[in-house]
Amino acid sequence: MKFKLIILAFAFVFMACEKDNDDNISAVTTVNFKFTHKWEETEVSNSDFNTINFTNAFGNELSIERLRYLISKIKLTKNTGEVITIDEYNLVDLEDANSLNFSTNQTVAVGSYSDISFVFGFTNEDNTDVTYADLNSATWNVPVMLGGGYHYMQMDGKYINSSNVESGYNYHVIRAVDNPGPNPTFPQDTFFEVSLGEITLTGTTEITIAMNIAQWFKQPNTWNLNEYNQMLMPNSTAQILMYQNGQNVFNLVSIE
Repeated sequence: MKFKLIILAFAFVFMACEKDNDDNISAVTTVNFKFTHKWEETEVSNSDFNTINFTNAFGNELSIERLRYLISKIKLTKNTGEVITIDEYNLVDLEDANSLNFSTNQTVAVGSYSDISFVFGFTNEDNTDVTYADLNSATWNVPVMLGGGYHYMQMDGKYINSSNVESGYNYHVIRAVDNPGPNPTFPQDTFFEVSLGEITLTGTTEITIAMNIAQWFKQPNTWNLNEYNQMLMPNSTAQILMYQNGQNVFNLVSIE
C-alpha cells in the first residue's frame, strides 16, 4: 500500500508539472489588417475611379484615377509598456484587391495591448533605395535629387480647374525636401505614426481600418487644387501641408 501511495504521489507531481509547462506556452497569432476607403461616409473602390464624382472641402470637383500608399513598422504596446515592433510593410493599392488585406509574417502573443500603431510611409531609417525590390519594381521610388527613398502615397486624378476645364493633379506624398539636386535638405519629417488605441488579439483577430480620402483635402488645411495640383514633390510647403492633413485620415473601424 505504501508503494502505491508513492507511485500516486509521483504521478500527481508529474501531471502538475506538465500542466505548468502547458500554461507557460503562450498562444501566438499574426496581426491581420483590412483596409477600406471612404469619401466622408461613402465607400470608395476602384470601380469609382476615372469619373469626376467627388467634391473637396474647397469646392473642387475631382476624380481619382490611382490611389496607393505605404504602411510600415507596426507596433504593439503591452500594458507593461513593452513595445513589440513588427518590421514589415504593405503597399496598399486600390487596384490590387490582394493588397487590401495584410497579415504580418511575425507572430505575437494573443492578449490585450494598450495600443497598436503603424507608420504612414517609411521612417527615415527605413527609407532607402536599396532594400525593397518589390517597391522598386512598382516604380515607387523618389528621384535621388529629391532625397531618394520611396513615396508614402500616390493619389492621381483630374479636377475641374478655375477655367472650368478638366486638368490633372498628382497628390504625391514624400519626405519633405528643399534644395533639390546633389545636396537636398529636409526641413522636417513628414512620415507619421497612426495610433489605433487598445486592442485584444485572438487567434482570428481582423483589424479593419478606413482611410477618409476627403480628409487629405480638408483639415487643418483646406486644399485648393487650383493652387496645389502638380509638381508637389519638390514643394516642401505642400508636403508639410499634406503631413498636417494626414494626421486624421485613418480611423479604426472594427476589431473582430
